[in-house]
Amino acid sequence: MRGCLVRRRTGARARDAVVTGIGLCLPGLKNPVFTADDLWQVASTGKCCLVKKGVYYGSVNLSQAAFEERVPGIPEFFARHYTDAHRFGLVSLGQACLDAGLEVQRDLEEAAVLVGRGGVDANIDSYLAVLRADPATYPVAEALEMFVAAEQSVTPSDVALVQGALTRSRGANFTVSCGCASSALQVGNALRMITTGETDMAVVTGVDVFSITMIRNIQRLLSGAQHAYDAMRAEDMPSLLPSFDALMRPYDRRADCINHGEGSATIVIESREHAFGRDVRLYGQILAQVTTRDGLSSPLACDETGKALVSAVRQCLGDTWEIGQVPYIHGGSDGNAVVTAFEANAVRELYGSASRDLLMSSQEGCFGHNGAPAGCLGVAETLLMMRNGQVCPTANCEEPADHLTFDPVPGTVPRPLDFDYAFTFNYQVGGVKSAILLGGPDV
Repeated sequence: MRGCLVRRRTGARARDAVVTGIGLCLPGLKNPVFTADDLWQVASTGKCCLVKKGVYYGSVNLSQAAFEERVPGIPEFFARHYTDAHRFGLVSLGQACLDAGLEVQRDLEEAAVLVGRGGVDANIDSYLAVLRADPATYPVAEALEMFVAAEQSVTPSDVALVQGALTRSRGANFTVSCGCASSALQVGNALRMITTGETDMAVVTGVDVFSITMIRNIQRLLSGAQHAYDAMRAEDMPSLLPSFDALMRPYDRRADCINHGEGSATIVIESREHAFGRDVRLYGQILAQVTTRDGLSSPLACDETGKALVSAVRQCLGDTWEIGQVPYIHGGSDGNAVVTAFEANAVRELYGSASRDLLMSSQEGCFGHNGAPAGCLGVAETLLMMRNGQVCPTANCEEPADHLTFDPVPGTVPRPLDFDYAFTFNYQVGGVKSAILLGGPDV
């Protein structure tokens, strides 16, 4: 199934930013999650795709055959130097275009190709290989290979580079890095580019790879550092350093850790008029996106009052919408108690006594905290919930925390809800908050 049929609108409404395609490359139960239907099968019942390898982690396990099937025709000279970030990002791009009825190498020449990247783990090996190579002894025949690998892989703009080549793009092609809010910011950039007429189509991808070796080592280092941390901790710093060895449980009373994952999520965003001209179906609309920051002097801490998040929400609503029209929020909680605290405080401030009726869930426990994909993934999951009239449960939440000011939809059963407006939240370490307001196809 897909969203509602396109209805033609003229004037300013022809520049509505509508979502027409969803593509993924995420951890799955047996095979990777590639399509919107795959995503719904996992998220709608809160299935957990994490595997414990010393720490819990979400691995995509994309085979070479699966990559070549979904992204055919790439010259082997370039493809053999691709990192997992390249492969994940190309696969999700191809799947989103297929979902939107677009031919990757024909229909995206004028589209904006926008990428969000939070981490650089996938770039490290190529960077170190160049740094450590001795020009006096390095084989000349292999120097060109190293150069190509480095040019494709040593910067955070690496995925935008290969996506632009695949699409033959002549439009905007750039990367934003804002931690786990990276692709959320690119959704906002796509919205502005479409509403102002700069482009009629934007393909937005979030992709990251977190090194499981690094995560394991961090866990070992932190286990011996807790005492020293306690001695220097200021009041605005969390009481516990992060843990990765237990299962993440957002909004659960036992929540005390974060699990990471890897992968990519892509959405196709078009002007309503452009989508009408292609006679495609819609998932919904991007109505507004706003980013704020807590204003603290620390580059790592965040304000647990939630004031910056409240500000982002109110700026999204403006004078056009009211908070009472939004009965569901896709939360950004990754199992971190500090995140849950400022979300709970923000919801109380925004909804008052009505907050107890608000449904707010997180599916990070399905795939792991994957960084930059979270923005696009939140949009995709929320629009699927809106289309299906059901709210996905919070993955791994079984015993809701006492201090919550909202209903986290615990368990493994989706909750029926007929709704046309929703928010999805994303955050970056250091107090950055992103809010995206979504609407149904015809609101």
